Amino acid sequence: MFWVPLVLTLGLGLLSFVPRVQTNITLARSFWAAAAVLLVWQVVLFLRLQGASAGRSFRTVLRLQHYLQAALQVILFSYWGWYWRPVYDMAWLMVAQLAFAYAFDMLLAWSRRDSYVLGFGPVPIILSINLFLWFKNDWFYLQFLMIAIGFLGKEFVRWHRDGRLTHIFNPSAFALVTFSLVLIATNATELTWGPEIASTLVLAPRIYLVLFLIGLVVMYYFSITLIAGFAAVVLFGSSALYSAVTGVPYFIDSEIPAAVFLGLHLLVTDPSTSPRTPLGKTVFGVLYGLSVFGLYALLGAIGAPTFYDKLLCMPLLNLSVRWIDVFVRSVRDRPMVSRWRLDWAPSRANLAHMAVWVLFFGAMAALGRTDGKHTGDSLPFWEQACAEGRRNGCERLLSIEASYCGDNSGWACNELGWHFTEGTLDTPDPELALAYFSRACELRFQAACLNLLDPGGVTRADPKLLDLRLLLRERKQNLMEMPERDLYARACDHGWAFACDIVPPTPVS
Repeated sequence: MFWVPLVLTLGLGLLSFVPRVQTNITLARSFWAAAAVLLVWQVVLFLRLQGASAGRSFRTVLRLQHYLQAALQVILFSYWGWYWRPVYDMAWLMVAQLAFAYAFDMLLAWSRRDSYVLGFGPVPIILSINLFLWFKNDWFYLQFLMIAIGFLGKEFVRWHRDGRLTHIFNPSAFALVTFSLVLIATNATELTWGPEIASTLVLAPRIYLVLFLIGLVVMYYFSITLIAGFAAVVLFGSSALYSAVTGVPYFIDSEIPAAVFLGLHLLVTDPSTSPRTPLGKTVFGVLYGLSVFGLYALLGAIGAPTFYDKLLCMPLLNLSVRWIDVFVRSVRDRPMVSRWRLDWAPSRANLAHMAVWVLFFGAMAALGRTDGKHTGDSLPFWEQACAEGRRNGCERLLSIEASYCGDNSGWACNELGWHFTEGTLDTPDPELALAYFSRACELRFQAACLNLLDPGGVTRADPKLLDLRLLLRERKQNLMEMPERDLYARACDHGWAFACDIVPPTPVS
């Protein structure tokens, strides 16, 4: 039996010699360190078991929830990676994580009992972790540590539920939340690709529709429709109510961020760590939606990255499952509840729930609340919101312009220089303003160069064509191939008044 984890460990070591890993010696050393830990563990365990009356064995169990979820995750990675290539660059690193996970899980099981359940269990755990958080090359050893934490939590943090001993936490969520809390506390998010992962999902066209279709498969086989559906309804409804009251979107450029939409389909819906009754699933979904909504505001208020919102509530929700079960048992037999309860077969009820979810998502898509253009995609909208003193309008305008300046928009850098010169949105900072003007001038934005030559006054100008190709992308790929005429028409649609007066010449054929 020990040949199996040994082969996996040697495979992990050999993967350190693929070109993707060899480009960074620290990354390669992370592989060697992980393999060394596994190898030492195997030697110690082998010596401890020599002469023991009971050996170690495998018990093969192939569960649908494991291999179906893994297949859907691979489909999502393939589609997303086609439009954001770093996903494909991670392929060998994901294979290495799988080898480590299987070997670690086997050794952990054999250290505590005679048999290891061999199946696809580790695959969706690893893929789920990688859907939300990767450590960068120089810190990749933490990725292996995060995986180890997930499996340790699954093995040791358990309780009795429905007459059997089972793990409390979703293993991938347990690992993600543990490390997310440490990253927030130490202000070390820059060690990861977390913000890029959360923001690049939308680079794939129709990503909400793709996630919706993937979610339908999960809903059909595992009856988690009420969890995902009610979480989405709460988020859509809360976001719409906030917009109606304040005049600005709650989430900057979407009703539900794509990464959150992913989470409510493939993270919070783990059948093993969520309620099993219809009412329990409803309560669980509502709590997830409210938690994400509140965490987004809380993280923003303390200056932490808001992409953690979909993760941090998971352990508390998993811990609430037994209390939700108690609540359901206490109310389901009450006359008022039983009078309205439909005695449908579970499969039939799930199909009815799915039908309602399809109608709801279809309505949101038709209203442009999913993949369509969003109010928050328009910079002129945020300029007006700031000028009118709407809630968070100026803060978000600064954040968006800083993001576009980072994308090499000379116009955005010049605007930031103006803000920090005049103190219109923040405390005046001449040194920072000069840095932004210098950056914009390097990007050949003429107004910024004039501002460097004449610090006494500030010159502003409309965005140039290259700026528009960045500013109008609506969270998607930059519009480098869009014809000039179409680009100005799109700018006009986004509220850029100068673009509405420009009619580019028709190309001569």
